[in-house]
Amino acid sequence: MKIWYQHGSEHSANLVMIGHFENAADAMKAKEIIEALTEQVSEDQSKGTLTLGSPTDRYGDEMLDLLVRLNISIGPQEVEQFAYEFSVKVDGNDLVLTTEELDISAFLKVMYLNGARVEVYSAHDYPDTLHGRGR
Repeated sequence: MKIWYQHGSEHSANLVMIGHFENAADAMKAKEIIEALTEQVSEDQSKGTLTLGSPTDRYGDEMLDLLVRLNISIGPQEVEQFAYEFSVKVDGNDLVLTTEELDISAFLKVMYLNGARVEVYSAHDYPDTLHGRGR
């Protein structure tokens, strides 16, 4: 009997993204940016200016102001990624993000635009890593 393994959209991605920064301050800055964007997305949802699953080609005024203040370039269709479940923590000079989602471009941009070398993998496939499924 052959067993077939696949990670489809109905299964968790168990994705790990690690931003390796020059120093802990840069890692913390990226974490704070992610937290600020997450908070704004939550506010936009509460106000009804952002509806999950209905991507838009325009930012709300408050989101646009925040992106300008943070000097981050994220597309309007990407901001809802901050509404989905994820975990983010600083570990020394690293920022470690884990999520069950596959849409991660916004997080990648935050890390990259703040000077990180970024590593991305599925903890399903690498269970023995520090952030793998076996840990």
